[in-house]
Amino acid sequence: MVTEFQKHWGVDQWAAYLSAQELPCMPRSKARLLELEESLGEQLSPHDLASIAASDPFLCLSLLRAAEERRSQRLGHETTTPLAAVMQLGTDEFHQLIASSAETNESNHGLADCEARSSLASRLAMKWGSARADVSPDEVAMASLLAEMGELLLWSVAPELPLAAIEALRSGMSQRSLQAQVDTCGFRFKDLTIKCATNWRLPQLLTQLIRGIDNPRANLSRLCIDTARHLYSGGPDDPALPSDIAEARKIIHGASLEWLTQQLPGLDDEQVTTIVGKAEELRQSQGHP
Repeated sequence: MVTEFQKHWGVDQWAAYLSAQELPCMPRSKARLLELEESLGEQLSPHDLASIAASDPFLCLSLLRAAEERRSQRLGHETTTPLAAVMQLGTDEFHQLIASSAETNESNHGLADCEARSSLASRLAMKWGSARADVSPDEVAMASLLAEMGELLLWSVAPELPLAAIEALRSGMSQRSLQAQVDTCGFRFKDLTIKCATNWRLPQLLTQLIRGIDNPRANLSRLCIDTARHLYSGGPDDPALPSDIAEARKIIHGASLEWLTQQLPGLDDEQVTTIVGKAEELRQSQGHP
């Protein structure tokens, strides 16, 4: 419940408050850990543990923060992937971290939707990033997974704020999502994410990717987040998807429009063909071969 005092907070106050909260994890992460332990019958490898964290933005952030704390004591390279975080922290401490984490409320539909978009963006970043021959697609995927953390944390502890933004958009009071956030809360949720990332002292590379500096990797992360939002909210018929695919082709030169579209989950052959056709029309209208 947001207090009357908190209703007047700006992005700095909310970032300070949220940064001090204990992070939960998704219930499926604990279930997946138990499932793997029972099926494998032996100690899980760092890769197994990293795969669990890579699909849960809350757990991934907890792991990253703990690993960076450990790294700062020992020095060494920044921790920028789930696997590196597991290696930095160790498997025993990973088990302890996930065991001690509270679970998110699965009945919180706004949180579930936001988390689903984040996970989809991360998976898409891994697939599209591999076609760029990116030196580490895991880094782009991790940034994509964590890019909505400001909104996710609000859904977790102050759902009234994102609910107010949604209502402003639905009612027509605000015309776009970002404007709805500013109109109702006084700040963009992305700015909250960046403020929290600064407070948490996240690795500079990840913060830059989340912030969206103008380079191909940051642009790819942003595009994966936008595409996931369009696909999740509007489905395969969302009118923004062909534009997303056309933009992806500019960033990922070696991939065809068809292959890029095929990486989107849940599309049948006819939907792929339709999106590819519209994306090709957009590229030709913009003078691209």
